[in-house]
Amino acid sequence: MQFGEDTGYAGQEWRSGGGSVAAEERRRGLILQAARGYATQKPVQPSQEDDLAPSMLLKDYQDIPGIEKVDDVVKRLLSLEMANQKEKLKIKKALLMNKVAENPEDTRSLEARIVALTVKIHSYEDHMQKHRKDKAHKRYLQMSIDQRKKMLKNLRNTNYAVFEKTCRELGLEYTPPPLHHRRAHRRLATKKALCIRVFQEVQKLKKQKRALKAAAAAAREQGQKSPKSPFKARPEATKENQ
Repeated sequence: MQFGEDTGYAGQEWRSGGGSVAAEERRRGLILQAARGYATQKPVQPSQEDDLAPSMLLKDYQDIPGIEKVDDVVKRLLSLEMANQKEKLKIKKALLMNKVAENPEDTRSLEARIVALTVKIHSYEDHMQKHRKDKAHKRYLQMSIDQRKKMLKNLRNTNYAVFEKTCRELGLEYTPPPLHHRRAHRRLATKKALCIRVFQEVQKLKKQKRALKAAAAAAREQGQKSPKSPFKARPEATKENQ
């Protein structure tokens, strides 16, 4: 009985010790989870496809006569609900073209190309929200934004009224680039400071040389104007007396 009681006490002590170890591990796990810095997620931006109704027909079937009398199943198959990304971008481009361009069929005008490039940029932005590590599409996005900036600058210089309308309808804010843009580097700043210092030293030396030349010229003029000293005339007088 005594041996059994001792073993029971020892087992109870081991179980209590194991429970305390498990509780300590859980507490440390909670502390580590609280201390671990997770990456902050950016807020999800609204997609350009949110304002497109799913029941809208595809662009190729909108002008067909009698399309409204078709069965609902066929309408659903021909709507944006069952369409792919390319068809949705076509609809979005057509809607923006009707707002911006005077002639929606003219796709070669500058404002029409800006609309097409804006739709492509929004598509790249939607893709980058889902795939943040896609470096290829990130590069395409930056190249498209730079190209659109050049087009907006050209449109602003040629037709300012159309430029204002395009920016207003597309929700763009154009910031003109600075006249002189050069990225500041420490090496460039040091080189510029050295050049300024050398220029100042050269100007200082030139000023000293001019001062020395002026002093020498003044001394020569003063020597030419001054009469002969009596010490130089005395030997001549002694020669005449002899």
